Amino acid sequence: MITGEIKSQVDRVWNTFWTSGISNPIEIIEQVTYLLFLKRLDEEQTRLENQANRTGDPIRNPPFPIGNDHLGRPFSDLRWKNFEHLSKDKMFRLFSDRMFDFLRDVLPTQRNGEASSYTKHLEGARFTIPTANVLGTVVDIISKMDMSGRDTKGDLYEYMLSKLSTAGTNGQFRTPRHIIDLMVTMQAPQPLEAICDPAAGTCGFLVQAAAYLKEHNETLLTNPETAKFFHQEQFHGFDFDNTMLRIGAMNLMLHGVENPEVTYRDSLADLHGTEEEKYDLILANPPFAGSLDYDNVAKDLLSLVKTKKTELLFLALFLRLLRPGGRAAVIVPDGVLFGSTKAHKELRRIIVDGHKLDAVVKLPSGVFKPYAGVSTAILFFTKTNAGGTENVWFYDVKSDGFSLDDKRTPLGSSDLDDVLTRWSQRTTAELTRARTDQSFCVPRAEIEANDYDLSLNRYKEIEYDEVDHKSPEEILGELDTLEASILSGMAELRELLK
Repeated sequence: MITGEIKSQVDRVWNTFWTSGISNPIEIIEQVTYLLFLKRLDEEQTRLENQANRTGDPIRNPPFPIGNDHLGRPFSDLRWKNFEHLSKDKMFRLFSDRMFDFLRDVLPTQRNGEASSYTKHLEGARFTIPTANVLGTVVDIISKMDMSGRDTKGDLYEYMLSKLSTAGTNGQFRTPRHIIDLMVTMQAPQPLEAICDPAAGTCGFLVQAAAYLKEHNETLLTNPETAKFFHQEQFHGFDFDNTMLRIGAMNLMLHGVENPEVTYRDSLADLHGTEEEKYDLILANPPFAGSLDYDNVAKDLLSLVKTKKTELLFLALFLRLLRPGGRAAVIVPDGVLFGSTKAHKELRRIIVDGHKLDAVVKLPSGVFKPYAGVSTAILFFTKTNAGGTENVWFYDVKSDGFSLDDKRTPLGSSDLDDVLTRWSQRTTAELTRARTDQSFCVPRAEIEANDYDLSLNRYKEIEYDEVDHKSPEEILGELDTLEASILSGMAELRELLK
C-alpha cells in the first residue's frame, strides 16, 4: 500500500503542475507517465547489466542501446541516473530535443523488433511541461520517491488516477476502485483466461484482474506457461483516445504486466470478425452516450440488436466477443433493465433465454458522483448459446461504503462484503431467501412473464408496518372539537377589539 510520504510527494508534483498553469489532470498524468516510464527503463537497464555481470553473457535488446544516435549523441544521456543530475536548463533541452525521438524511434525496435504496448501509442504524444524549473522540480521529487516495494509503482499511479474524481468537468468517467474490486472478485479470473475491457480507459479493470490473479495463484509467475500468458496474452483493452491508451498501458506495466494488448479501436464501429469468441472474461463500464450515428455502427452488432443506444450495442458486442462459457461483469444504466423499446426487450430476452443471466446487482445512484448521479446496475452473465438461466440472483446495494453526495465521504459500513458472501450462496441458501430481504432469486419463467423486466423493484416485496388508525367518526369528532375551539378563540379576539 502506498505510504503517506509518497502520497505527499505525488501531491507536490500535482501542485507543481497546477501552479505552472497545467490544470488538466489527464495532461498532468500523461506527462508524469513519460517520466515514470523513463525511470522504469533505466531500472530495467540496470537489472540487465547486473545480470550480465553475474553470467558473463552480453545484454540482449537493452532499452538504451550501446553507442550513439544518428547525430552522434550517446543514448546513455537519456538514462534517468544520468539526466537527473543535469542542470534544469540542460535537462529541459534534452527532453525538448531528444526524448520523444528516442521513445518513438528507438523503443519500438526493442522486444525482438516488436513494439511494446506503450511505445506503439506514442504517435501524437507531446512534451508539454512548460519550463525547466517545473521539469527539474518534478524529476527531483520522483527521484526521491522510494519505489522499491513490489507494488509501490502501481499504487502510486493508482493514487494519481484517483485525482480524476476531483478534477471537475474533464470528461473522464472513472469507475470507483471498490466497485471494480467487487466485480473482479465475483468473477474470479483464472490463469490462462483471456480478459478484455472494450472500453478500457485507464485499464482499471485489467489492473485489478492482474492483482487478483497474482494474489490467488502462488505459481502464476513462476510457471513458464502461465507467466508468459500473463505478460503477453492475458490482458486486452480497447479505446479510441490515444492519451488514455498511453495512460492505461503504463498503468498495467507499472502493475507488473510487461506487454498487455492495449489497442486503438472504436469498439462499436469496427467489425469484430477477428475478435469473435476470443475472450473468456469481459469486465467493463462502457460509456452511456445515449445515441450515436446509426451508419457508423458495425453491421455485425446490428444483426443482434437494431438500435442507436450505445449501452445496448455494447452488450451485443460483449456477446460476440465472449467464447462459449465465457463470463461478463458489466455496468449498465438502469434503463437497460426495464426499457420498453423493442431493442431493450429483445436484448434482455437474448441474454436470459439464449445464454445464462447469473445476477443483477443494483447500485445506489450516487456511486459515480461527482461525475454523474445516474442510476446503474451490474449485470453478470455467461455466454452459452444454449440458454441455462434458471434463477436470477438480485441484490439491492444500499451502501457502497461512501456517502452518496458529491463529497463521497468514507462511511463506517458497506454492503459489499455481504454481496460477496451471498453471491457464493446464490445456488443454495439464497434460493429460499424471502423477497423482502436485500437479496433474493427470481425464476426465469417469472422474468419471462414480466416481459423480461430485470428491475429489482419489479420483484421485490415491500413489508409495510401495520398501523392502527382512528375510526372516521372519531376523527370527525376531533375536528368538530378543534373547530369549536377556533371559533371560540376568534370570538374572544373580537371582544378584545371592541
